[in-house]
Amino acid sequence: MNSTASAPQSNAPSYSALAEENALQREQLDAQAEAIRQLKHQLDWFKRQLFGPKSEKQVYDLPGQDSLFQPDEAPLPEKPAEEEKRTVKAYQRGTGKKQRDDDCLNDTGLRFTADVPVEVVEHLPSELTGPDADQYDIIGTKTTYRLAQRASSYVVLKMERPVFRRKGTDQKSVTTPAPFNVLDNSLGDVSLLAGLLVDKFQFHLPLYRQHQRIQQAGITVSRSTLTNLVKRAIDLLRPIVDAQTDNVLRSRVLAMDETPIKAGHQGRAGPQKGKMKAGWFWPLYGDADEVVFTYSHSRGRAHIEATLSDSFSGTLISDGYAAYARYAAAQANVTHAQCWVHSRRYFIEAQKEHPEPVAEALQQIAALYKNEEKIRTQNLTGEKKRQYRLEHSKPVVSDFFQWCRDQLEQGGLLPSDSLTKALNYVLSREASLTVFLENPDVQPDTNHLERALRPIPLGRKNWLFCWTELGAEHLGIIQSLISTCKLHDINPYTYLVDVLQRISQHPARDVADLTPRLWKLRFADTPLRALIDPRHTDWQNKQPETVHAH
Repeated sequence: MNSTASAPQSNAPSYSALAEENALQREQLDAQAEAIRQLKHQLDWFKRQLFGPKSEKQVYDLPGQDSLFQPDEAPLPEKPAEEEKRTVKAYQRGTGKKQRDDDCLNDTGLRFTADVPVEVVEHLPSELTGPDADQYDIIGTKTTYRLAQRASSYVVLKMERPVFRRKGTDQKSVTTPAPFNVLDNSLGDVSLLAGLLVDKFQFHLPLYRQHQRIQQAGITVSRSTLTNLVKRAIDLLRPIVDAQTDNVLRSRVLAMDETPIKAGHQGRAGPQKGKMKAGWFWPLYGDADEVVFTYSHSRGRAHIEATLSDSFSGTLISDGYAAYARYAAAQANVTHAQCWVHSRRYFIEAQKEHPEPVAEALQQIAALYKNEEKIRTQNLTGEKKRQYRLEHSKPVVSDFFQWCRDQLEQGGLLPSDSLTKALNYVLSREASLTVFLENPDVQPDTNHLERALRPIPLGRKNWLFCWTELGAEHLGIIQSLISTCKLHDINPYTYLVDVLQRISQHPARDVADLTPRLWKLRFADTPLRALIDPRHTDWQNKQPETVHAH
């Protein structure tokens, strides 16, 4: 009896040990499940970056479009009473070609502007060049067009300058001065300088590839010479970018962002031997559609303070990087506004795990942008734009933030959940996300700045890095001008050819006139041309140059 009664008591400790072990294993399984969930989330993100669509536009199915084909019993749609008739040109019989619209330039479909050079090729048949040519009458001309390309189109300009002396005198002979050149004692014409800059920084063609193209054209020049030409040309443009920066910092609304770049070596010793340093471009976008790329070796708040300092007062638009918020909080004359698109991306990352609530959040944000589209369509500005936002967009914003609070109060979301992070992100930035409602000059996002800084990540895929930090600064200078030219519909090559020649004669106090925005108003109608350009005239001596082709 005693042995039988004591058996359950001896097994009691083993039961508690098993319960503790079971609880421990459950904790481990829960931790592993959470780690797997996070790893799957990261894997999905990488897959989207590699294989997913780049556009963030949401596509919704239209009601009644569940199938491409309607059932037989479905009623046919009623024909509108007044339907606009549109004539569609049919194919011509016997030719197999569709009749083209009247605004098409020619039968080849080639369109080009008036400044594109056109060379006429006269193609004569044997009947008109043979002994019986006088037996034929030309009754018309059939004109067709072809687009052609010259391979590695480089030209060597041979300057022939007379050396002369007055007859019957003992005066010394005089050599005709050489035509003006941007860089003294340089083999590079201004057309080459502008071409190197445009090919590298607008079309992202590295200098070593341009060097190969020059060699393929039969010209021998060292790659270091090309690098030196680019460096000297950009140094001439630095004062123009400084003047543009001053105007950008006077903006009432300024957008700022940052993007990484590799620039300079770590050193020849130590564990980081041979590796490139990490640097950052900080683009600034002013309210006059001007962009400036400033460079810093760090991503800290110190560069924001050094760049803006006491020069800027107004509204600063940025993404959710905390350095901007801390800077704006320390400035009495700076209001911080944040980007709705960056907030929206947090919800997109949570879309796979929480499709229904994320879809509702995206639809509410989409309502804001529908209002912005109506504002652009109606050309509303100033107070009318502000009133429209307060009447239509403010209720949407208020409902959205209340919806976010309700989602968190419902519970059931872990702190590490992607939807929790998205909700906390927008709620912690509620004040800065509503600035655009009161200020009609503030945009709800930084899309305009991100479009302007795209040349930097696009270039990284081609030239990968900057050899030195000075090279990164030069990249920021030239990219500031080229990107601003594109914002104002200016041909960067035409602009650079003109400005590189004009800057040596232009008054230093009026250097702001050479920024793309003001250059378009003052000099775009009569820009200075290169010697190789048939429209060139000697702007110093007011005498036309003669360029002969050999």
